[in-house]
Amino acid sequence: MGGVTDQIVPDEIVPDEIVPDQIVPAHEAGRRFAPGADTTSRPDTDTVDALVTAWRRERPDLDVGPLEVLSRVTRLARHLDIARRAAFDRYDLETGEFDVLAALRRSGSPYALSPGRLATETLVTSGTMTNRLDRLERDGLITRAPDPADRRGVIVQLTAAGRDRVDAALSDLLTREEAILAALDESEQRLLAALLRQLTEPFDSL
Repeated sequence: MGGVTDQIVPDEIVPDEIVPDQIVPAHEAGRRFAPGADTTSRPDTDTVDALVTAWRRERPDLDVGPLEVLSRVTRLARHLDIARRAAFDRYDLETGEFDVLAALRRSGSPYALSPGRLATETLVTSGTMTNRLDRLERDGLITRAPDPADRRGVIVQLTAAGRDRVDAALSDLLTREEAILAALDESEQRLLAALLRQLTEPFDSL
């Protein structure tokens, strides 16, 4: 998942004026996307339908069809970000810290990578990565040691405590993500994943 929290849908995709203040508060997100929450109701219309109708009335000269897809993607990304932060807060992790631990955990035993590789995997600068590693090492979740293959290099390794922390946070995150997707059955989720893959594929090579 990795950079499991990477934001692939920047706010600039949709102008601010068509994104109403209907973001779920963090405490509400914890309840709404918790196990057993009812996320399966399917209204005939939503706020995106209303804004698209309004833009078609006000700007009939424009094709506002893309808003029907991307406005919903943007809203979903924001709600997902809130749910993720609620999950990570339970384990005293920032989103970026989780990304680092997740990258190490995914790499397999001995769960060790260079800072440069971690920065690449989590799409951050080397300076940002250094700050994250400082905090994680202070909390006993990673260690840093000289790279035996490069005297000038460093290897970052997940500790047992770090592995336990990231495993627990990931389990919580997946539970919340399953709740968000509960309105779709398995075949609908597979179709949506395939369609989103078509949209994101061109950006993966950038």
